[in-house]
Amino acid sequence: MAINEFRTISVFITAAELGSLRKTAAALNISPQAASQALAQLEQHLNVRLFHRTTRSMALTDEGRQFLDEAQPSLLGLRRALLSARQAKDEIAGPLRIVGPRSTFQGLLWRLIDEFCERHPGVVPDVQLEDRVGNWVEDRVDVGFRLGLSPHEGVIARRLFPVQLVLCASPDYLRRHGVPDSMAALPAHRCSVYRNPGTGRVVPWRFKVGDEEVEQPVVPALCTNDEILELHAVLAGRVIGQLAGVTAAPHLRAGRLVPLLVDHMPDRYSYFVYYGSRSAQPVRVRAFIDLVVARLAGNGEHVLDMHEMEAAARGARALSG
Repeated sequence: MAINEFRTISVFITAAELGSLRKTAAALNISPQAASQALAQLEQHLNVRLFHRTTRSMALTDEGRQFLDEAQPSLLGLRRALLSARQAKDEIAGPLRIVGPRSTFQGLLWRLIDEFCERHPGVVPDVQLEDRVGNWVEDRVDVGFRLGLSPHEGVIARRLFPVQLVLCASPDYLRRHGVPDSMAALPAHRCSVYRNPGTGRVVPWRFKVGDEEVEQPVVPALCTNDEILELHAVLAGRVIGQLAGVTAAPHLRAGRLVPLLVDHMPDRYSYFVYYGSRSAQPVRVRAFIDLVVARLAGNGEHVLDMHEMEAAARGARALSG
């Protein structure tokens, strides 16, 4: 008959320490009958008598004393391990494994990590930045961030804010090369394209035409797998580029960049934060997710509303006039 070895050994050691089945049952919050049955199961399993028992007393046999000497340190170590694991789960300290995209999100992620570690200096961030979507379990992820259309299967996701894909140019570029007034005019311009580091493929520009999203191939004057380098090239007036709103927004608001073809700007994408079951999460993970949601969910800092976008686009029309 299969037995619960941890339970029966725990009953045995407690009975040896207290010398009474009644006290053992009370200490373990079980009935005296259950305690007696557990001891009988252990003796039958070992084929050894562990106690001399009468109705009034119980004493260890020689075999019972030897078993106690060998089992007690191991059980105490296991109990300490269980207690340590429970305490670690409730402590805002320890490793915090975070994954996120290399492009567009680095600045935001650092601000979150910096604030969180300022509050909880015992946390050790382990941050992996890459644009591929990895295996959540194999990569031992606590919290992840992704840009996409919808959440991935198998994890819980919270939408943070929409990501606009904004075709941008600097005022200097537009003065020198003119303003493209339609998608058909783009082949005549110096364009930058982004190469996905995970796949090696060039990411096509995307535009909204009616209710559909279409891909617009362009002949690149610059190709790079680093969006910050692409941003610098656009700011310098060397190329026009389609940038994520989280990257472009501060430069658009400051007038360093001008949005183009805003009527065709895609609006289907969002940033998501991903995590596993909240019920099994350590407190440090739950606390970080709460900070992320408080700082980023619905945050308009990284999104230009259409009034802002149209006002900025008027600058392009003025340059073309």
